[in-house]
Amino acid sequence: MPETSFLLKYNFSDIVRGVLIYSIGDTIASLILNQFSVERMLGIMLIGGTVYAFEIPNYFAWIDRKIKRNEDLISFAKRTALALLYFNPIWIARYLLFIKLFSNPKEINFELLQLGTYSFLFNLPFSIPINYLIQNTLKYNWRFFASAIFSSVMAIYYALSEVLFK
Repeated sequence: MPETSFLLKYNFSDIVRGVLIYSIGDTIASLILNQFSVERMLGIMLIGGTVYAFEIPNYFAWIDRKIKRNEDLISFAKRTALALLYFNPIWIARYLLFIKLFSNPKEINFELLQLGTYSFLFNLPFSIPINYLIQNTLKYNWRFFASAIFSSVMAIYYALSEVLFK
């Protein structure tokens, strides 16, 4: 995608990546917790192929437009910080909300925001360097894929966070 383009990006390869990668991570988490359901898997496939496949690549393109890829520490730090601002406690709580929506809607409550906050703070030592690498070393076309893989691994952690932080 050209640096000057302000067109929104939503393409077939991101849809497929979102469907597969997010559902695989969440399915592993649900199997570990003995909470697997077809409805949950299909719901996460839907969210991965729509919400995440649209939002994340476009946010990464916005980062590219906002902070040029210079080889200086300030640029690296800004790009990493912007990625962390996106994957914040509210994003994690929203992910947990999607899980509940597709598996047990009666468990939707404001505690999800608390779980999102604890999960975010606890995973910062891991997410800072990973987001640094994604934003500063990978070409734009690979960032959603890498971020989805990382998010898929983190999906396992987010699902387990209900057990860890309750």
